[in-house]
Amino acid sequence: MLDTRKAVHDRYTEGARRPEPALCCPVEYDPQMLALLPQEIIERDYGCGDPSRHVRPGDTVLDLGCGGGKICYLAAQRVGPEGRVIGIDMNDEMLALARRYQAEMAERLGGDRVRFLKGYIEDLALDLDRLAERLAEHPVRSPEDLAELEAWQRRQRLEAPLVADESVDLVLSNCVLNLVDESRKSQLFREIFRVLRPGGRVAISDIVSDRPVPEPLKQDPELWSGCISGALQETDFVRAFVEAGFRAVYIDGYDTTPWRVVEGIAFRSLTLLAVKPEAEAGTEGEYAVIYRGPFAEVRDEEGKAYPRGVRVAVDAVRYRHLTGPAYGERFIGLPPDAGEEKNAEGQGGCETAGCCC
Repeated sequence: MLDTRKAVHDRYTEGARRPEPALCCPVEYDPQMLALLPQEIIERDYGCGDPSRHVRPGDTVLDLGCGGGKICYLAAQRVGPEGRVIGIDMNDEMLALARRYQAEMAERLGGDRVRFLKGYIEDLALDLDRLAERLAEHPVRSPEDLAELEAWQRRQRLEAPLVADESVDLVLSNCVLNLVDESRKSQLFREIFRVLRPGGRVAISDIVSDRPVPEPLKQDPELWSGCISGALQETDFVRAFVEAGFRAVYIDGYDTTPWRVVEGIAFRSLTLLAVKPEAEAGTEGEYAVIYRGPFAEVRDEEGKAYPRGVRVAVDAVRYRHLTGPAYGERFIGLPPDAGEEKNAEGQGGCETAGCCC
């Protein structure tokens, strides 16, 4: 059975020491933002998209599998002086590369906005540096020692998590989720959901396949560490975010030309956006929205229908969600002060937009 963590660790350790072009897809980044970065970081970055373009001023950003820090330093330019960026990686060589330029980048950015932490992206509560210290002080030599270590890890996750619950506005990742072992992928999506604040977002660029990857390919260390055989099928990738509880799940980028084709399976880059919903609150009917089109009708994740041009009553949470950035301008928002009478279904007297003054 392939040890996926070891395969990934070894491959990216080499990628930190010298450029490895086979690990990345061609990606266009903002040249003005790239100009601020050290060339060594640019050369040893391995990604398949630019999720940093979805960063907003003031965001607290978490970059999963930050590697040498390229996306972190791009995001740091966008968050501005009020924001901050956290990079997580399990690889010491990559973290050393990212940290080597922290002081220099802080000077260029006009502030120290970025920090890099050692951890597994599928276990964002466990601080691997603290774990190493614990093992140095209390080596595991018996089953009793192992039980004590496991109990210590549980306490650490609860009392001093590496990334706290609901502490992040935006989770980024660039071609890293596919590197997580299949047995831990469900935990990965739960962890992303855990660390985001209500209303927080994800912007994830990753490699996906057009068909399921067969078992023999999954046992190939070069294909796994090369972002190929650990890729989820594109439909499963989208479904994983929905099942984790995300809303407004949206394919923002999709490379129609495959990056690689292996045994007839096409692997390509996909960028996905999603939002963690706010806590349900409010009474339906306080607000209303009208779906602009162009489709005859759309439904949200709870099955609520929005026919084109029809006023639909919603609560305050749905209103903010549907009229917020995640949906662009697809919905017209009608706040409570519209002062119009609602019928028994919670709709206004008109059934279509623009039927009366």
